[in-house]
Amino acid sequence: MNITSHAASPELSRRTWFKKGGLFVAGLTAASTFALPARSFAASMSTEGDIKMLNIALGLEYQAIAAYQVGAESGLLNKPVLAVAVGFQGQHKAHAGVLESTVTKLGGTPVEAMQPAQYNFPTNALKSQADVLRFAAGLEQGAASAYLGTVPQFHNRDLAKAAASILGDETMHWAILLNALGENPVPAAFIA
Repeated sequence: MNITSHAASPELSRRTWFKKGGLFVAGLTAASTFALPARSFAASMSTEGDIKMLNIALGLEYQAIAAYQVGAESGLLNKPVLAVAVGFQGQHKAHAGVLESTVTKLGGTPVEAMQPAQYNFPTNALKSQADVLRFAAGLEQGAASAYLGTVPQFHNRDLAKAAASILGDETMHWAILLNALGENPVPAAFIA
């Protein structure tokens, strides 16, 4: 089964990531105005929201793993750059493993990875090492932005802390890739 066929799985995009998180917070705010009598119901809603956000993050990690695989198999990366790319892919695999086990521990069902071709990566546009690096940098920037938008929305503060840690890793990847492209590795004072 893949993510697209999993009926309960959210769409995997940064826009959806922000929308789902915002809707979740809005839903909690609305629920609190009705003075829910059962705290367990509110806690359950919060856990469900956390699981949804974790599954979106898991889908983004699967996308990164597939993207680095495409880059590694492109034949366009020189040996030292390939080693760094494979290292980054390994870190994304570690993120995915933690996210999978956390979703399971919270009582949810982790989304499944799609096949690389299902992501519709711009493989036709990858003609040089710089193209591959720019592609990876864009994905890392998007992942950093997605985590940034979600960290404050987790009900469970330990999950927020873990997501912030992954955010830091995504940002380091992005900076290293920009530097490898000869671009400013820290192009702004804030992540948008």
